[in-house]
Amino acid sequence: METKVHSSLRTVEWKDNAVVMIDQTKLPNELVYVKFTDYRGIADAIRNLVVRGAPAIGVSGAFGLALEVLQSKATTKEDLLSDLEQARKVLHETRPTAVNLAWGLERIMRVAKSGKDVLKIKESVVEEAKRMADEDIQVNMRMGKYGAQLFSDNDTIMTHCNAGALATVGYGTALGVIRATKESGKKITVIATETRPV
Repeated sequence: METKVHSSLRTVEWKDNAVVMIDQTKLPNELVYVKFTDYRGIADAIRNLVVRGAPAIGVSGAFGLALEVLQSKATTKEDLLSDLEQARKVLHETRPTAVNLAWGLERIMRVAKSGKDVLKIKESVVEEAKRMADEDIQVNMRMGKYGAQLFSDNDTIMTHCNAGALATVGYGTALGVIRATKESGKKITVIATETRPV
């Protein structure tokens, strides 16, 4: 079952068996999308800060494994898992302390290991990675809705760090709360203490 979630912006998404993401190194001057068809490109994107923000990096790692599962020439479950493990190591080494990256990679590996055969593993890995992207938006929207209840009209909110839609798949964590507060009709003032590109 595929979950559809709509957002005005997707930092990273699965399109036609490829991964498309916003090249955040070009922001704020240009909005450039880059396309990746193998996990090594995703690894470079994580390493070079093309994609930033813990949730976006976690889903990007999952998408990297989904690309590998499609490209693998393995004909046995054992060989496919070996290919995935190699890709997992390369992706993990890009940001070894990134908790969301490790989470995304391990979640995909669990799905792959539970698959019965190569075809089922390929299908389930791709679907799980896409599900993770949709879940990220859903979780952030839900957090925004709950967080918005904490604010009243004319409140002033101060925020710091990369916590908006660009740090996630598409809605935002802390800025998702601010976004939901505004969408609820409340008049608020926001003070952003950090606006540097990196």
